[in-house]
Amino acid sequence: MKIIDPHLHLFNLDQGDYHWLKADNPPFWPDKSIISKNFIEQDLTLNQPLHLAGFVHIEAGFDNLNPWREVAWLEQHCRKPFRTIAFLDLSLEVSAFKSGLNKLKQFSSVVGIRHIFDDDALALQVLTQVKENLALVAEQALLFELQMPLDNLAAVDKLITIAADIPMLQLIINHAGWPTLNSTENNTENNTEINAKNSAWLTGLQCLSQVANCAIKCSGWEMSDRTYQLDAIKIVINDCLEYFGDDRVMLASNFPLCLFSHSYQGYWQNQIKLLKQLDSHQRSKKLNKQLSIDLLKEKLCYSNAQRWYKFDN
Repeated sequence: MKIIDPHLHLFNLDQGDYHWLKADNPPFWPDKSIISKNFIEQDLTLNQPLHLAGFVHIEAGFDNLNPWREVAWLEQHCRKPFRTIAFLDLSLEVSAFKSGLNKLKQFSSVVGIRHIFDDDALALQVLTQVKENLALVAEQALLFELQMPLDNLAAVDKLITIAADIPMLQLIINHAGWPTLNSTENNTENNTEINAKNSAWLTGLQCLSQVANCAIKCSGWEMSDRTYQLDAIKIVINDCLEYFGDDRVMLASNFPLCLFSHSYQGYWQNQIKLLKQLDSHQRSKKLNKQLSIDLLKEKLCYSNAQRWYKFDN
């Protein structure tokens, strides 16, 4: 079974900055040492019947002042088919952003940029230059990787307005928009805060699904819960399929952060196991119930990433 992993990170601590990986800097995770080391392409090992046919490298803070350095390192050392999402600061003045974009475009693997919004999502989107810079991204036929919580409905509404004004802008949501993981076994109607966040996330998910040039990647589960259960993420994936359909959903690993919970092989084995559980009775109303499990696996684990990240170009 071929896999294109559309969201992972490789680290070169000898050459890069990676401020967030240093013990003295946030996030202050007690298990940060698991990932505070070099990771190269050869660490992406999968055993049969799984085969890693390619991957998408997402910027990892190598050098945010000179983001092209990370791409240059990757293109020098990686041998598998891969695409790169580079960092570029959307709050830069338009001329500086355009200059950075032109430099990144010189690298053949670059297909898009990421500037993590997260808690600053609304504050960033109201900046005039952010919208102008996103228009430049669209003009260059590049992707914008969107990382922000979809339960921030004010930020979602602002983004939808921007997307309407820039119809050629292609968006890919990172980590399913940070849903609150809540397994069926532990789902409690008494937890008002969790229920409110889940409801808001679902509303944001539904609203963004109306943007035609928007896809979503399901990953990053370990960021919410190091001991997450499959039934919890099955709920999220089914919700994503409900609103985005089977052509705009991808499964991804978030390697090496997935190592907080599973090996790389174990992670993908669990994803395949989960998809097998999505039989025709559990699938969403909008998802084609005649779609075989094998074809669903092929789409979510390979061909959707192949198309969205332009592996055929």
